[in-house]
Amino acid sequence: MAKKYVVTITRQFGSMGRPIAREMSEQLGIEYYDRDIVEQISQSLNLPVSTISQLEERYKSPNFFNMVFPLGFSTIQKQEQIFTEQTKIINELVEKESCIIVGRCSDYLMRNHPNHLNIYIYSSYENRLKNCIERLQMEEDEARKMIQEVDKARDNYHRRFAQNTLPWDPIYKDIMIDSNLFGIEGTASYLTDIVKKKFEL
Repeated sequence: MAKKYVVTITRQFGSMGRPIAREMSEQLGIEYYDRDIVEQISQSLNLPVSTISQLEERYKSPNFFNMVFPLGFSTIQKQEQIFTEQTKIINELVEKESCIIVGRCSDYLMRNHPNHLNIYIYSSYENRLKNCIERLQMEEDEARKMIQEVDKARDNYHRRFAQNTLPWDPIYKDIMIDSNLFGIEGTASYLTDIVKKKFEL
């Protein structure tokens, strides 16, 4: 039986990290988990999501709430409870099967996993802005605001739950790559080849 492994992907907003993860999962024949982790948390803890519609209407983006507030609005105590449940769910997914985990401090959570590969996907501000406008169909002003706010939110989230490190901190990363080098499919193929070589697939 092939050994189980986990690939984590931390990414800058607009770097196309999510579609790269999706493409990698297809090439490797394994699942990738992103927002569905939070949906499992919501079901497990019976959390309300009443603020989502307000943010969707304001920013005209169905994923804005998910990207800026990955665990939703809550008290500090509730946030700690959510992160504990999230950690439990991620560990269960990784124990069950080989998979890709996107975001949610997964690089930090998987730092001691015997078969992990932690990837950080980034790109220049100009490239990210272009991706937001051309691929995510945002207006330029909205895209600029999104990049600023999502970057800030992810930095704060990582500091809080990953021992005061930042998403782009190399301490828990094995590979850091500019997605503009090869594009979505090319970057996914490049990283897939590395995964196969590392885990002897």
